[in-house]
Amino acid sequence: MTETIRIIGIDPGLRRTGWGIIETLGNSLRFLASGTVTSDGDMDLASRLCQLHDGLAEVVHAYRPDEAAVEQTFVNKDAVATLKLGQARGIAMLVPARAGLPVSEYAPNAVKKSVIGVGHGEKQQIHMMLKILMPKATFTGNDAADALAIAICHAHHRGGQRMRAVLAG
Repeated sequence: MTETIRIIGIDPGLRRTGWGIIETLGNSLRFLASGTVTSDGDMDLASRLCQLHDGLAEVVHAYRPDEAAVEQTFVNKDAVATLKLGQARGIAMLVPARAGLPVSEYAPNAVKKSVIGVGHGEKQQIHMMLKILMPKATFTGNDAADALAIAICHAHHRGGQRMRAVLAG
């Protein structure tokens, strides 16, 4: 029996954390909503993390997803920036986990491959494919678009994850 699953995709960032909500039924995808939670760059780090937490918690509460997917971080040359991104990513994983959702993680290349067919691509390619896959999708900016792409990636991979879990258990 096939059931509708509501997925939240989260693209973590300290300034802007993108989110996108889709529903999947079998192979079909349906856009529900997307947006960005922002933090005030003039505030201290702890306050900014609280802003991200509270904003993301509001989204999870409002849309009641069944599952969550978060993009894995990449390590760049700026260790301080990587650490701060990791903290924002912790919030992006904590909020859905505290709401009782299973949280999956995907590498950026896996997300791109799921949406545009190759592991490396431009933001415009992702935007174009989002419009093809979900013509009613609306998103403002790259963060919300990336979050939708993460949700789509999870929709494509979730069946395989469940099967692996059953076989391993």
